[in-house]
Amino acid sequence: MVNFLILFICLIFIVISANLFCNALEHLGEKLNISEGVTGSIFAAVGTALPETIIPIIAIAGFNKSNVNDEIGIGAILGAPLMLSTLSVFVMALSILRLRGLNGLIKPEPTGLKRDLRFFLFGYLMAFLAIFTQKFSAHMFINGVIATILGLSYFLYILLTIKSSSKLVEEGNNTEAESPLFFTKLKFPLSYFTIILQLFVALMILIYFADMFISAVNTVATLYHVSPFLLSLIVIPIATEMPEKINSILWLRKGKDTLAIGNITGAMVFQGSLLPILGILFTDWSLTNPLPLVGILITLVATLWFFYNAGRNNIRVWHFGVNGLLYLVNIFICLIMWR
Repeated sequence: MVNFLILFICLIFIVISANLFCNALEHLGEKLNISEGVTGSIFAAVGTALPETIIPIIAIAGFNKSNVNDEIGIGAILGAPLMLSTLSVFVMALSILRLRGLNGLIKPEPTGLKRDLRFFLFGYLMAFLAIFTQKFSAHMFINGVIATILGLSYFLYILLTIKSSSKLVEEGNNTEAESPLFFTKLKFPLSYFTIILQLFVALMILIYFADMFISAVNTVATLYHVSPFLLSLIVIPIATEMPEKINSILWLRKGKDTLAIGNITGAMVFQGSLLPILGILFTDWSLTNPLPLVGILITLVATLWFFYNAGRNNIRVWHFGVNGLLYLVNIFICLIMWR
């Protein structure tokens, strides 16, 4: 009972911190006079991706080579975008189903969205193909080349996203804060320092309670004898991706589609480009278990479906239902293969 209470309390604080984070980001974007695309795809995406990003970084830094291959090299790194490309966008669509209907439009700024998805697909495919080069005699050199390309691609992505900001601002896609900065209600002046302070406080609360939530989920699973496989496949990924989902739901319900979608796709670019560098350079980046392959292929299918609809500038609420279905297909196939 105590552990369920902890889960509930963690959820409350995650929602509160996500609200604080969104509020501060909107003010930062407004003060910098940048587009919603930059705010969502870079600032929000990297910030809210930290909880699940820290897990593989800590594990790799700990040099626990016994479980690095499956849990870190493939599962934690290449598996992270799976939730974002399937369940996360599906939950977002559910949150506005009553407001917009099944055939309702979701209208993020199209140029930035298509750029996000292109860079993600490029980085993710590069990291995936690197799995099959590990038996080559020159695999260390190949790893270095691929890691360099991934790093440069993310740097190029940031440059292009920032470069497009001024034009988008002129077209009216600038970031606007709808409500006063929360810390100003505590008598702080509205300044860059106050905005950064609120961002930092919100992010620390977010990371702390996300970590506590994951620990509580582990404890509950142990007490009720839930399979570690089911835990790693279903429960933990949902918990670690929670910050992105909550931020995006809040923005989408406010009609800030570019911020909401950019938060998801920007995190996908970050996880598909930078995180694989750690695995490729510091782990045995090879596939010994076929189960992660299912998630990787489902991620690619879900992203291509997303990209297809983005290319037509016609994203409907029901389209993300397909992404949710792909998530269920992933679980179903993995359960069959596991048994």
